[in-house]
Amino acid sequence: MRYLEVTVPEGKRGAVLGLLEDEGIDYVVSDETSGRGYTAVVRFPVPTQAVEPTLDRLDRAGIGDEASVVVIDAETVVSERFDTLRDQYNRGGQTGARTSRQVLRTKADELTPPFPIYAIMLLISAVVATAGLLADSPAVVIGAMVIAPLLGPALAANVGIVTGDERLKWTGFSYQLLGVATVVGASIGIAMLARFAGLEPAGVDIVVVAELEERVSPNLFSLAVALGAGIAGILSLTRGFSEAIVGVMIAAALIPPSAAVGITVAWGMSGAATGAAALVVVNLLSINLAALATLWVGGYRPQGLFEVSPTRRPTYTYAAIFGVGLLVLAAPLAGITLLDFHTTELESAAENEVDAVLAESAYDHLEREDVAVELDGDYPIQSVDRVVVTVSGQEPGTEAGLADRLYAEIEPHSDESLLVEVQYVVSETEGDADGERTTIRTVEGGET
Repeated sequence: MRYLEVTVPEGKRGAVLGLLEDEGIDYVVSDETSGRGYTAVVRFPVPTQAVEPTLDRLDRAGIGDEASVVVIDAETVVSERFDTLRDQYNRGGQTGARTSRQVLRTKADELTPPFPIYAIMLLISAVVATAGLLADSPAVVIGAMVIAPLLGPALAANVGIVTGDERLKWTGFSYQLLGVATVVGASIGIAMLARFAGLEPAGVDIVVVAELEERVSPNLFSLAVALGAGIAGILSLTRGFSEAIVGVMIAAALIPPSAAVGITVAWGMSGAATGAAALVVVNLLSINLAALATLWVGGYRPQGLFEVSPTRRPTYTYAAIFGVGLLVLAAPLAGITLLDFHTTELESAAENEVDAVLAESAYDHLEREDVAVELDGDYPIQSVDRVVVTVSGQEPGTEAGLADRLYAEIEPHSDESLLVEVQYVVSETEGDADGERTTIRTVEGGET
């Protein structure tokens, strides 16, 4: 429930009161004597769902920018006319508390902090996220997401589009772009310091870190977080869900990939940096497209099939820009997804073939330890480089012809040429002073 207070401009008192009477709204009128061009102040309670249509009718009656409107949460209203009005708006089972466009715009604006505070919080988040990625610590990365104030800008831009608020729209877009740039720049600086200070050794393949690898070679499943965050963000704004939790979702889609861009740039890995940057852009587009689509489905759009609305064309335009951009950038992600599927299938087929070969009597003295498919590390779109088969036995040395035999069985399962490498693990058993047995392993390698 909401309680509205409307200042009525001179000459509009009859129109306002007549409209409220027609709607069956229980109201109170007070004379306004400040001499500022108002004749009265009208106060009345309405169901939450009735705020937007009531304000729209007042606007059409000429009570627009000249009036001052205050919307307040109401705990309880005891009135037969209000109960009738609530039943009218709840008819058909629509009992959800849909936020009005006017209140929605205010809430989106409030969630966008002043830029100095926004920049400082993002700098802190960038430092924490970079440290978490370099240390391969999921807990630290999550901490960086919690403190990143990205919810407001992501929602403000799209609320500004559908409500025609140019200031809110450009504030949202500029905050998003400057925020990502801030995180990337700060991450480059922190990663360079870590590299040259010896906290992380230079010259190593830094992307082997699990928290980093999934963000420099993203697949289509990466879109799920961003799309879900955009939808949940708008629902939190329009239906009163927790904004804090949704803010973490949006930060999860933007902060770690942006930090990954900075780290890979600091390590001079252009391919990995391109992959992480593509994920950042895809997630930005996904969040905005999902938010705009959710607003549209939720009814925050131009009304009337043939109505010419100033917000209709911008809404269509931005939806097309987000959608086309997402489709273009999703193509490489689809290639990475297919590679993931192919790698999984190849590894499964290789395990079956290795087991079949080692089951032959000639190899009774060998056992399969592991089968792994290794990629070439050419980010962001990699390809299969080799299949590494690890076998164990009691005798040292390689098994003549085994590598060739395994290559002949595994190679048909791949669409491209690959290398099959066989590693031999020799197990020796020795007794210790307590009579227990300890396994000592040495490794030899062979490949074809």
